[in-house]
Amino acid sequence: MSWLYSIIIILVVLVAFILINGFRSKRAVTTLSEEDFKAGYRKAQLIDVREKKEFEDGHILGARNLPSTQLRTRYKELRQDIPIYLYCDNAGRSARAALFLKGKGYKNLYQLEGGFKKWSGKVKYSRK
Repeated sequence: MSWLYSIIIILVVLVAFILINGFRSKRAVTTLSEEDFKAGYRKAQLIDVREKKEFEDGHILGARNLPSTQLRTRYKELRQDIPIYLYCDNAGRSARAALFLKGKGYKNLYQLEGGFKKWSGKVKYSRK
């Protein structure tokens, strides 16, 4: 019977962790539809937080690659006075990147709803 209580406690902690992270991410970044994203990204820093290989396989035209695995050492490359539009494959990494940037004092953080997988706009390929 004690193993059942242990499993219940683990599940409660896991659900609480997921809910808290989701709430924190929503406060850190504004999620934009593709239409709204297209309307504003040309006047912003467009950052692809996927890894280099993913970026080379196809990215939004005009995007700069800043992989989420390098963000902790390279975040100072981003200007704080210009909005930052982030995207990844499905919005998970971009939400975590926004949470990190918010903690470093960045504001005006936006992410693409559904990520690059849902993108229907112009795409550039770096490798064939």
